[in-house]
Amino acid sequence: MELAKQLSTLTQSDSPVFKLSKFFVDAGFEFYVVGGSVRDVILGQDAYDIDICTNARPDQIKKVLSQCAQDVWNQGEAFGTIGARFENQEFEITTYRKEIYVSESRKPEVEFGDSLEVDLSRRDFTINAMAFSLPNAQLVDPYNGLDDLINKRLRTPLSPEISFSDDPLRMMRAARFIARFECVPDKELVDAVVEMRSRMKIVSAERIRDELCKLLVVPDPSAGLYFLSETKLSDEFLPELNAMSLEQDPIHTHKDVLVHTIAVVANTRPELRVRLAALLHDIAKPATRAIGEHGVSFHHHEVVGAKMARKRMRELAFSKEMIRDVSQLVFLHLRIHTYAMGWTDSAVRRYVRDAGDLLDDLNHLQRCDCTTRNPKRAQQLQDRMDSLEERIVELGKKEELKKIRPHLDGAQVMEYLKLKPGPQVGKALDFLLEHRLENGPIEESQAFELLDTWAKENL
Repeated sequence: MELAKQLSTLTQSDSPVFKLSKFFVDAGFEFYVVGGSVRDVILGQDAYDIDICTNARPDQIKKVLSQCAQDVWNQGEAFGTIGARFENQEFEITTYRKEIYVSESRKPEVEFGDSLEVDLSRRDFTINAMAFSLPNAQLVDPYNGLDDLINKRLRTPLSPEISFSDDPLRMMRAARFIARFECVPDKELVDAVVEMRSRMKIVSAERIRDELCKLLVVPDPSAGLYFLSETKLSDEFLPELNAMSLEQDPIHTHKDVLVHTIAVVANTRPELRVRLAALLHDIAKPATRAIGEHGVSFHHHEVVGAKMARKRMRELAFSKEMIRDVSQLVFLHLRIHTYAMGWTDSAVRRYVRDAGDLLDDLNHLQRCDCTTRNPKRAQQLQDRMDSLEERIVELGKKEELKKIRPHLDGAQVMEYLKLKPGPQVGKALDFLLEHRLENGPIEESQAFELLDTWAKENL
């Protein structure tokens, strides 16, 4: 690893961070690039968010920035952080500090300090406890984070008990770092997570949600998900994960649902909506598992799973839109198997209508849901998906599949049948929509003839 070359991106005299450092040093303060910014630069990655630490107090930081920054914001001032835009780049400048979560509190107690080393000691992991001073360009690494980064080792600067007591969310963050950086956690770290996992109860649902989302969108989150499972940390916020590790018996065997689920997550694109759907698509298999004369079955697990997904996502404070979309993907993830005998025009219309804006994600999820090691079965599923997508394109050239509506609108139905708004109008529209799905588009005159037929039987 060419450390000097990598860090040189921070020492270029024309770089915004280097220029900003001189304003602080000229004012008599220390200036260090810290944390993930240093880690990412060492790894040769772009550091989009550059975090700065200094011995200046928030008021002093604002005074320095008033001389050079285009914009300054102080939403994080209570925690010692001032944000600024300098030469079209955003920075967060934070006073040396330590923060500790008291036993039953969800908010940290912040104490400002004068020691960089103490500040670094309170950070989550050693690979984030490095600092790089500017403008004199010196790496400060009191906890051997560079060595851990090179050797892919995950440790905490102080004991993991202290680190996780300071902020229990760091136990979840460990899972993300294990997955993202292919790190191996120290035994002491793993033991501490197992022992302290119940402390997650003081962490807000929003913070847990955000950390879970960050894990899910790393290129391959598998190792992190296994870490959550094996330490039982996931039991504190997503107990359905370990519930999918169903016991096998010598006679009625089936694939390991947990292993399958994690494999499906890894198969999908690193996009949050489809990754969440992959994580939850078989969430109801434990609840629906049954053993009959033909072996093990999970009947209607997609229906039960959609309900379970909605409940869990609400508890984790996901947005209504994300809950709606993910639960719908869970509900539809078996739809491809419904049409094993082929795709009629009617089946294609119903599939596209039900998927709506989720069509691409649904197709992708169903392809990724195939984790069988049987090449023949795997090819059969891919061929089925290919056939479906070809039929969608083919039929889409003839009619607007993504805008399937009843042949007439509500106003036309009410005017023609002399009806007032009410249930009968809805039933008439349902009839016309069902005909549209089954038979395709027709002329407006034909639609009114259909409406006459319906009215004779229902009005």
